[in-house]
Amino acid sequence: MPTRGLRSTPRVRNSCGAPADGLPTIVTMTLDLTDRRPWLRHYDPWVTPDLTAPPQPLATLLDETAAETPDLPATEFLGASLTWQAVKHRADALASWMATAGVSHGDRIGILLPNCPQYLITTFAVLRLGGVVVNINPAYTPREVAAMAQDAGLSACVTLDTRAAQVTAAAAVTPLRWVVVTALGDYAEPCDPCPPPTDAWRATAPQVVCWHDAQAPFAPPAVEVAPEDLAVLQYSGGTTGAPRAAMLTHANIHANVMQTAMFFERPQPRGGRCYLLVIPCAHVYGFTVGLLRGTWLAARLVLLPAFDPEGLLDAVRRFRPTYIPAVPSVFHALLAQPEERRAPLADVGQCNSGGAPASLALFEAWEAATGRPLNQGYGLSECSPVTHSMPHTGPRHPGTIGVPLSGTDMKIVDADTGTRTLPVGEVGELCICGPQVMRGYWRRPQESAAAVRTDADGRRWLYTGDLARLDGDGFTTIVQRKKDVILVDGFTVYPAEIEDVLASHPSVAQAAVVGLPDAQRGERIVAVIVPTSTVDPDLAALDALCREALARFKRPSEYHVRDTLPTSAAGKRLYRVLRDELSARP
Repeated sequence: MPTRGLRSTPRVRNSCGAPADGLPTIVTMTLDLTDRRPWLRHYDPWVTPDLTAPPQPLATLLDETAAETPDLPATEFLGASLTWQAVKHRADALASWMATAGVSHGDRIGILLPNCPQYLITTFAVLRLGGVVVNINPAYTPREVAAMAQDAGLSACVTLDTRAAQVTAAAAVTPLRWVVVTALGDYAEPCDPCPPPTDAWRATAPQVVCWHDAQAPFAPPAVEVAPEDLAVLQYSGGTTGAPRAAMLTHANIHANVMQTAMFFERPQPRGGRCYLLVIPCAHVYGFTVGLLRGTWLAARLVLLPAFDPEGLLDAVRRFRPTYIPAVPSVFHALLAQPEERRAPLADVGQCNSGGAPASLALFEAWEAATGRPLNQGYGLSECSPVTHSMPHTGPRHPGTIGVPLSGTDMKIVDADTGTRTLPVGEVGELCICGPQVMRGYWRRPQESAAAVRTDADGRRWLYTGDLARLDGDGFTTIVQRKKDVILVDGFTVYPAEIEDVLASHPSVAQAAVVGLPDAQRGERIVAVIVPTSTVDPDLAALDALCREALARFKRPSEYHVRDTLPTSAAGKRLYRVLRDELSARP
């Protein structure tokens, strides 16, 4: 089979560690182009098929940007801004304080914050010390926070004043040493600093420290951080309802930052970009593609702590962003705004829908309303997260997830054994190989071995659990998920967790939870209840129970009562049959 190799030569770097031409440095390695990778011919002209990045500790992303573009605006938040030099100064000051507070290499530090400058600052403070960032969804309930804190073994956490009491309560199940408390007003205009600690915050053992007191006026200690060190625990749930975290190394995430930067962005010097971040930084999509890639490219990060269509459109009008990553429901909500209000969207450089499947109708409606294409890709926490996206100048193939990123390989294998690679056009399990593939699942060796497998050539493949097919042009279509998980606004929801909450009510004998297609949110959650008696359970009481125990995106939007649930001859619950029956209802 004929092949040809391509090699790109690294550019010369200047004394500051930046390339002499002002462009971010990418180092590439040779990869043969074969007929087995038909997607390579659709890469944009500036994308090298064999793109990889030299593994680096993630703190270098901020170091290089602050050295090269110190005075460029880094964050825009509630009327106030910080430069990249100011962000680095604050990250170093927080890292210095953390070191005096006992943070050492490998310690897991939780971040429970909405999108705000403190998220960016805390991330780089933790990473500089060799700590491990544990992203915690700010929508989580105290029960969910405690479960994550216990599983990760959090030693500390940075959170909002409004959540401090809920975080300190987690000390009952994990040895939290301290909690840094901040307020949205700490970096807003006018400044409204964090209030002093209250008795409610001091409910349990951890020391509570205000954000502005957690700053040391000396340089942080030099900590040797290797690219293969653990950088992030990214939780996505578990098949049994228990938390499950992908272990992402500095090399994993650094590679994905470089991959997406080169694949999504035309080459240009640092600066000149503006990212509007409404997707939570706690989501791996927002964390890698928004926060970290934006840092490396010295983009102005417009941070929105909550989604509000009018507020987002006001930010678009004011800052004219070059990039908006979001989930499908955000784009649906923007399209629902009056035509004159959404007019500035036509000037946005690039919009990308991710985190959940989007309908073809959304892409068509967006293009008709704005005159701009809406991009879509594919990723998962286990891949840091991005593996596929649409090329800019090549064919788009609506309805597919695009083509693999540079340096990423894929194959479709039979779903039964996972050992036989299928030809083009056949449906099987999607497997990914690349530098962004996780080390494994935190403290779950059996699940790690099942998910990441090494082939005879020593290549590590992630078995995604998604059923897909590859067409002759190299574009991939997701057919369905192999596992019975639900995707709501880009967040993974595991039915077992909701079923356990519902089954705890005395009126419920059995509960089954499935996801049904939803045009705006990807899927909506539907619960089916088998009662303990002939009297129907109080659905309002069940809903109240879910409100107390589950984050909003995990709560069922519908409840149905049935006498039995469909099961196989072996007694296994048939979720697919249940979904089909519910979908057929008028």
